[in-house]
Amino acid sequence: MLLHILCLVPLAWLVYGAFTHNLGANPLEFITHFTGSWTIQFLLLSLAITPLRRLANRPNLIRFRRPLGLYAFFYASLHLLTYLWFDKFFDLSEILRDIARRPFITLGMAGFLLLLPLAVTSTKGWIRRLGRNWQRLHRLAYFALAAGVIHFYWLVKSDHRRPLTYAAFGAALLLARLFKRA
Repeated sequence: MLLHILCLVPLAWLVYGAFTHNLGANPLEFITHFTGSWTIQFLLLSLAITPLRRLANRPNLIRFRRPLGLYAFFYASLHLLTYLWFDKFFDLSEILRDIARRPFITLGMAGFLLLLPLAVTSTKGWIRRLGRNWQRLHRLAYFALAAGVIHFYWLVKSDHRRPLTYAAFGAALLLARLFKRA
């Protein structure tokens, strides 16, 4: 229960900021960046569970991985919805033109599409049905993270510190997984 409350704090803060008109000079940009950053942060947290539980010898930490991954998808959905609704007003031709014309949008869409089957197959029933293939499928999380980080990097005009920090954490998590297999 505490995990869910903590994971919803960013959303509560965003809603509070909207009601108090405290989202800066460009609220659309603020909401878009805010939800995108939390998507990456929750994805990193979910991917950090496995190496952390091994390092700390705490196998019970695994119970946090699925909810953190689903919160990453939740914030990714809010990020996408912000773009589709408030930026493009669900204008499909404009959205398709934007996807084709702007590589960072294309990559962001790809990242979301990579997260979609992970969210759908995160239930116990799907885990059981997919068996060993479930783990293979869920390795897409690393590709989704890479897509999200590059999407963010390409979006940023000058200060690349945050996307590079996310990239460094993502690379460290991938290396921890690769070294565990060796």
